Amino acid sequence: MQETILILDFGSQYTQLIARRIRELNVYCEIHPYNHFPEITPFVKGVILSGSPYSVLDKEALKPDLTAIKGKLPLLGLCYGAQYLAHSGGGKVLPSKTREYGRANLSFVDHSEKLFADVHTSSQVWMSHGDTVSEMPAGGKLIASTHDIKVAAYAIEGETTYGIQFHPEVTHSTDGGKILKNFVVDICGCHQSWTPASFIETTVSELKQKVGNDKVVLGLSGGVDSSVAAMLLHKAIGKNLYCIFVDNGLLRKNEFESVLHSYEEMGLNVKGVDAKHEFLSELKGISDPEKKRKTIGRVFIEIFDKEAHLIEDVKWLAQGTIYPDVIESVSVKGPSATIKSHHNVGGLPDFMKLKVVEPLNTLFKDEVRKVGRALEIPENILNRHPFPGPGLAIRILGDITEEKVRILQEVDYIFINGLKTSGLYNDVWQAGAIFLPVQSVGVMGDERTYENAVCLRAVTSHDGMTADWCHLPYEFLGKISNEIINKVKGINRVVYDISSKPPATIEWE
Repeated sequence: MQETILILDFGSQYTQLIARRIRELNVYCEIHPYNHFPEITPFVKGVILSGSPYSVLDKEALKPDLTAIKGKLPLLGLCYGAQYLAHSGGGKVLPSKTREYGRANLSFVDHSEKLFADVHTSSQVWMSHGDTVSEMPAGGKLIASTHDIKVAAYAIEGETTYGIQFHPEVTHSTDGGKILKNFVVDICGCHQSWTPASFIETTVSELKQKVGNDKVVLGLSGGVDSSVAAMLLHKAIGKNLYCIFVDNGLLRKNEFESVLHSYEEMGLNVKGVDAKHEFLSELKGISDPEKKRKTIGRVFIEIFDKEAHLIEDVKWLAQGTIYPDVIESVSVKGPSATIKSHHNVGGLPDFMKLKVVEPLNTLFKDEVRKVGRALEIPENILNRHPFPGPGLAIRILGDITEEKVRILQEVDYIFINGLKTSGLYNDVWQAGAIFLPVQSVGVMGDERTYENAVCLRAVTSHDGMTADWCHLPYEFLGKISNEIINKVKGINRVVYDISSKPPATIEWE
C-alpha cells in the first residue's frame, strides 16, 4: 500500500491545487468529500482540511467528524479548515472587520514550529476569507500573523494540529510550497517515493491481479489519456488488450492514418475502424450543438459495441478516466463550487454488460504525461493538444457537410502545422480553427468573391478550466492567414479569437 495524505474537500476552488502541490513533492494524496472519507489506515500519514465558500457561522456549516483524526494524526486546516478547527475546539470565529482578499504579508512567524521552518517573516501569502479566528481553540498557540490579521496561523500544543488562515497551495503564497513540504515531509514523515516509475510498477501489478487472463477492450482516441491507459494495460496483459480506434470523419487531416501507425509502432493490438459515412450520414441537417454531440456519442457507442461484440469473451472495458473527472463526480455539494468538470465519468451503456477498469483514475493530466514519458510513448502523442471528443463537428457552426469538413481540415492543418514549424506549438495549450456560418465579400485577382470565413483560436491554460487567448505574433498570424486564403478554396477571410475563458469557452460549441 502507498503512504497517503488525505485531503477533505469542503468545496474550495483550490482543493485540486492542494493535491497537485503535494504530488509535486512525490507524495501520493487523495481528495474525498469532508463527510465521506475512507477508513483511516496506518498508510494515512496526515490529513488536510480544504477551504470552502461556506462559513462556519452558517446554520448549515459543513461539519466533519474528525474523531479518528484529530490528535491522532498530523492535521492541517486551511482557511475554512482552520476556522472549523478553531470554532469546534473552543475558540471563536467572527466576521472579519478587515476582510482580506488577495496578497498580504506575514508580520510575525514563529520559526520554532516545524510548519514554518525556513519561511521568511515578511513572506507574501494569499488570503481569501470573510471570517477570521478571533480567539484560538483550547491549547492554541499563535505561530503567524499578518499586518491586519493577528491569527494568520496557529498550532495546538500537544498535537500535530495546525490551522492556517491563508492558502499555501496557490503560487501567490511565495513560501507556500515550503509550508506544505514542512507538513507533508517533516511532520507527517512521508518518504517522497511516489514517482512515475513506482506508479507504473504498482499499477501494472494491480492490473495483472485484477484482470488476470480476461480480455479487455479499449476505445483509443489518439489523445494522451487513452494512449497511456492502453500502454499500462499492454504491459500488464499484452495481446489480451483489444484496442479500437474509430475514424468518425471529424478528425484532423491525415490524423487517423498517422495515429493508427503510431499505435502499431507501439506494439498495441489495435483495429482501425472507418466509420466516416455512418457519422456524417447521421449528422446530416443537424445544427444544434447539443444534438450534434448526442448524435456523435450515440453513433460511437453503436459502432464501438458492434466491434466489441466481434471479440469473443471480452469481460472488461478500459477507460482513460483521469482524477479530476472522478473528483468532480463525487465532491461535496457539487464542489469546487465554481468549477465543474467537462467530462462524464462512466458513460458505459447498460447493454454492454462489461466491467470497467480505469488505470489512470488517480492521476492529473500532467501526471499522465509524466507516466507516458516513463513508458516511452512517442512525444507526438504525449504533447498533442487536447482535442474535443466530437472533433471538428463542434468547430463547424451549423450543419455538417463533407465539404465543410474538408475545408476545415485543410485550414486546421495549415494552422497547426504552422505552429509546429514556427516553434510555437508547445507554447499553446490548445489550438484549432472554426468554420463560421457566414460568408463575406472579397476580391481575388480582378474578381469579386462571396465565400466563407474561418476563425483561428489558440489559448494558454493549465487545465482547461480557465484559459487566456494566446498572444501569437502578428507576423505569424499574417503568414498563416495568407496561406489559408491562397491554398484553401472556399475561404476568403480569416479572423482571430481574442476571448478568454471565462466568459467565453475554449470551443465555440
